[in-house]
Amino acid sequence: MLAQLTATLPLPKAIIATHLLVLMPKGKALPKDVPHGDLLAAVLQRRDMKADELAKTPVSANAGNGALVAWAMLDADQEAFAQQVQVRKTLQLLLGENPKSLSIAVLGDQAQRKRAAELAVYGAWVNGALLPVHKKKDERKPLQKIELYGDGDKKSFDGLKAQAAGNLLCRELTITPPNELTPGQFRARISKLAQQQGWKHEEFDMKALRKMGAGAFVAVAQGSEPEDAAIVHLTYKHPKAKQTVALVGKGICFDTGGHNLKPSRYMHNMHEDMNGSAVALGILLAATQSKLAVNIDCWLALAQNHISPKAYKQNDIVRALNGTTIEVMHTDAEGRMVLADTLTLASRAKPDMMIDFATLTGSMAVALGARYSGVLGNRDELVQRAVSVGKQSGERLCAFPLDEDYEAALDSKVADIKQCILDGEADHILATRFLKRFVEHDVPWLHVDLSACRCEGGLGSIAGDVTGFGVIWGLRMLQGK
Repeated sequence: MLAQLTATLPLPKAIIATHLLVLMPKGKALPKDVPHGDLLAAVLQRRDMKADELAKTPVSANAGNGALVAWAMLDADQEAFAQQVQVRKTLQLLLGENPKSLSIAVLGDQAQRKRAAELAVYGAWVNGALLPVHKKKDERKPLQKIELYGDGDKKSFDGLKAQAAGNLLCRELTITPPNELTPGQFRARISKLAQQQGWKHEEFDMKALRKMGAGAFVAVAQGSEPEDAAIVHLTYKHPKAKQTVALVGKGICFDTGGHNLKPSRYMHNMHEDMNGSAVALGILLAATQSKLAVNIDCWLALAQNHISPKAYKQNDIVRALNGTTIEVMHTDAEGRMVLADTLTLASRAKPDMMIDFATLTGSMAVALGARYSGVLGNRDELVQRAVSVGKQSGERLCAFPLDEDYEAALDSKVADIKQCILDGEADHILATRFLKRFVEHDVPWLHVDLSACRCEGGLGSIAGDVTGFGVIWGLRMLQGK
């Protein structure tokens, strides 16, 4: 449940609040109407700070009535990501006390107030809501009310509220422990969501996938008991839509590595290997709640990668849905296997654009760390737009090449293509070259490798380690921004 928002314009002379966030534009002097201005001036004097240093370092202090006040300046010349971080750090000074109510005051001209209000309200929504924990005693309290001063257009926040709901759904699913989110349990949650949101819901279970010839997906999923894996297809339609976008998500609910077993260090947090499917679902939810005028086909590849006598193994040769034969080189490269058949299904519907999301390769995390995710695609202009939208949204993407000569490394002597190579060099590029084989009808396509799905200490607007990276970016891509 997101905190209830009230909005008031103009800024009152006195704000009665227990927790107050004050955001002002960067300047060499404090605005005359800054709330608790005398207290702020005293804090700056005590810390030997100049006013414009508030654009780098937020400060907080207790007012005489016991209220906790935090102040910061926003630099309009900075990119979205830096502004998000500034607001998040300032909010953390207040939300650390788990307040029931938060007041926000924004100063400056109309555009400055609007931008500050959007950042602050969204940050309060995504960080003030409680994500599930499994402690015997949970003393946390959710943020219940947001009072905004300086911007009275409450309706303008409806889109942000939908975006926050999508981010929170993504993060909630991602942190859910693997014994509570098996493919079967995940499918049940999706079915309930589909009923609530009015999505058309279709499932291809293991029996159907075997009959269809989806051997790449089945190879991975056959090692699990029970066989509850499936490709789930959700559809959202809008009467004024002019394009259809396919969202594809990798949903490996737990990844042991298979017979090429991961060591414990790398198996930890592998319940989060379904993050790509959570991102796709989060985008779908946000688009639905904001009534976005686009048709969406959402395809979720839900499975686990386990060890068993039935599990696939090195040197197996499997036939994918599109007839391509694959030489299995490493059982821990399961993500590209389940995505292969899912991309084929999604592309056969001939969408105007297709985007897949996956925690696919360790090499992308090595290349970028956890602060960027990588993007590759089959249209240069589409990749360039993806990077531009990343800068605008604060969910930053780095583009990588996808030149044809990379694919020579995947040549197989016994099948049409190798699944991967064993030395791991440029695996994020080779994995995308592999996936490209399964995109039919030359559909415009982007692959997002989610190296930023988890960032210790938070990222952008998000204070938690699990970031929900991709929901904002994906929504902006659908909006054509």
